Amino acid sequence: MKPTIVFDLDGTLALGDGPISAYARAIATRIGDDSFGERATVALIAHAAGETSYRDGYHAVATLAAEDRVSAEIVSAAYDDSRALLGTAGATVSPPEGLSGFLHGIVEHASLVLATNAPDAGVTALLEEWAIIDLFDAMHFQVGKPAGLVPILTAALARGRVLSVGDIHEFDLAPAAELGADTALVGPAAARLEVPATMRGRTIADIYERISGWATSAPHTAS
Repeated sequence: MKPTIVFDLDGTLALGDGPISAYARAIATRIGDDSFGERATVALIAHAAGETSYRDGYHAVATLAAEDRVSAEIVSAAYDDSRALLGTAGATVSPPEGLSGFLHGIVEHASLVLATNAPDAGVTALLEEWAIIDLFDAMHFQVGKPAGLVPILTAALARGRVLSVGDIHEFDLAPAAELGADTALVGPAAARLEVPATMRGRTIADIYERISGWATSAPHTAS
């Protein structure tokens, strides 16, 4: 039985602040405050530099909105606005360098699963554009991590070894580690957080070789 690799989307397979900036702009438009977008940009720069405790860019923007007492309804609607733009000029993202070749190289050794808290709006078109959509055995949207990731991981573990890859420890790695799966932490938090992880890198491109090694021999060394 092939092992399973469960990939997060935003900040893992799709890089760039395009959708997050669109989220901030949508909030600014809905509340009529241009300064909100400017402050969000500053927060995103600090997060990318590893200087904040935000889980990710979305958390940074949502935190600013909460501090400004923006209603949950406006924040939710602005998020939907931004996700509808995914992959367009209004919310650009890019894959980690060499992603397509990497996934095509490991698909014969591992089952690939996408699990994201994001809705599917724009995602399938994006993965088609990147010529990787056919490599995934399953794609799960609006998962509701961390709790919603548990049944996905449990089902995969019933079939064999599992590696969970993501940029938010609480959402992508902690549920996996608790169930006995291996973990890979990527993104700004990889260097900052002192949490156990089987492997880690600034982007997934930094650990292609380690993931490939895991898929073929499953080393269990923590970094």
